[in-house]
Amino acid sequence: MKNKQFNALILAAVFVIVSFQPLFGAERAPINVNLIIDGTEYLTNAKGDITSWLTGRLDQILADGDRLTIWSAGRESKVIYSGTMSAQTDRDAAKKSILELSGSGTSANFSGALREAANLQSSTYSYTLLISTSAASLSGFLSGSQSNLLRFSRVEEFSGWRAIVVGLNIDTRVRRAAAAFFQ
Repeated sequence: MKNKQFNALILAAVFVIVSFQPLFGAERAPINVNLIIDGTEYLTNAKGDITSWLTGRLDQILADGDRLTIWSAGRESKVIYSGTMSAQTDRDAAKKSILELSGSGTSANFSGALREAANLQSSTYSYTLLISTSAASLSGFLSGSQSNLLRFSRVEEFSGWRAIVVGLNIDTRVRRAAAAFFQ
């Protein structure tokens, strides 16, 4: 009798493991990844650390099918890379655009890049990462009318620079979720 119970227990355990297997191997839906890099002269002081961290971070974040847009936020914000990740060559091209980035001037147009990133959102999920290399380049943005774009964000401090994860357009999602919760 004990042998039958043991076999039944083993069979049940195998069934549970097999039934949850698709959850662990499931692929996620493609996302939009926005990377906004401070394009001011302050970039040169921390560029080595930033590029090293970013290339590792992109390898962790990006999956096939993801859409990546990289902005240089200098006096004007401009897209320096845009593409859908489908092979290692796409990732290498994105990393190359980061490595080739040079900074000039002291003002960063973060608001222009963040507005464009917010308008580009086409998938259900978007990940926006803003790299700031100095308080001076960020202060103009924070004191301006577009500072509300950073309302839902998380800041990670490094020596000489910051990585800011920005929750673009999340306010409408939060309102909808709160309204649905209280109904």
